[in-house]
Amino acid sequence: MPIIARYALVTGVPLALLLIGAVAGGPFALLALVWLTVVAAAMDWMLEPPCRDDTDRAPWSDRLSAALAIGHLALLPLVVLALAGENQGIGAKLSLFFATASFFGQVSHPNAHELIHRRAAWLRWLGAAVYTSVGMGHHVSAHRLVHHRFVGTPDDPNTPLPGEGFWAYVPRAHHGSFMAGLTQEAGRLERRGDSAWSARNPYYIWVGGAALSLVIAAEIGGLGGLAALIGLAALTHLQILLSDYIQHYGLRRLDLPGGRLEPVGPHHSWNAPRGFSSYLMLNAPSHSEHHMHPDRPYDRLDTEAKVPTLPYAVPIMAMLATMPPIWHGLMDHRARRVMAATAARLNIAPAEQTGR
Repeated sequence: MPIIARYALVTGVPLALLLIGAVAGGPFALLALVWLTVVAAAMDWMLEPPCRDDTDRAPWSDRLSAALAIGHLALLPLVVLALAGENQGIGAKLSLFFATASFFGQVSHPNAHELIHRRAAWLRWLGAAVYTSVGMGHHVSAHRLVHHRFVGTPDDPNTPLPGEGFWAYVPRAHHGSFMAGLTQEAGRLERRGDSAWSARNPYYIWVGGAALSLVIAAEIGGLGGLAALIGLAALTHLQILLSDYIQHYGLRRLDLPGGRLEPVGPHHSWNAPRGFSSYLMLNAPSHSEHHMHPDRPYDRLDTEAKVPTLPYAVPIMAMLATMPPIWHGLMDHRARRVMAATAARLNIAPAEQTGR
């Protein structure tokens, strides 16, 4: 099967099932949920990770990303309307709610993440529209201007602190990334001679777009529609934060002799290249490659790179991260081992292995 067909099949099936389920009800949303959970877990053991395509790129990867983003923007109001309406029973609504939230976290988020790194402005704004529709527009600024620059340091709110549990991380990272992105955008404007509160500040779009989404949800679904959107957005935010948490837990950039900060390297991200989930998440589990080459499209990332690797697939690790005692028992010694190897390679004494 051609590689484009694999990406399109794995990501397109749940989107199609959710669209049908939102409009017609029935078992379609439940089937989407099964696809995103049971099928994904089973097929991860059977499929090989995507192979890097070193041939000349056709535009299919950007076209698929654009189609998925447009599908997200079409799906959201349909789901809000279905959840607020009376045409579906409680079982169908619960399936639709959790399947949609899972799709937003596992497909819409990594796809929008791809789009905001593209060079074409219309693709970047399409990715921004996906994030803004669920109230996470500030992630566009914080991810590109803060996370990629300061990853592995306390200056990046989305890098977990040493030993920090996920539930302690959530409020700090969420608020911190919003403010850090705002600070960076204001600084960019001021360096250009504009006011920090110029109309060119994209935070007007991030906040205004989120408010518009809430207004539309209330308009089409009343209080029920508003509650549905808030619930979907909350679960989406948690999944976005989960992805950053598990992909950077315990990996810090060290201070080099002479006071310089260690540059970003492949050993500053955890990876989990698997067969099904890598296709589903558009190769987001090959995270080190992305940080080394932010503009490289997902179909060109090297899933066979020698990088720190998580013991299980990203969806399983995300579930374990919500249980801090289990997570720490599984990951703390692995993180210490990577940090010790890094310190030894850089000839830094163990006492200095704290990072900034």
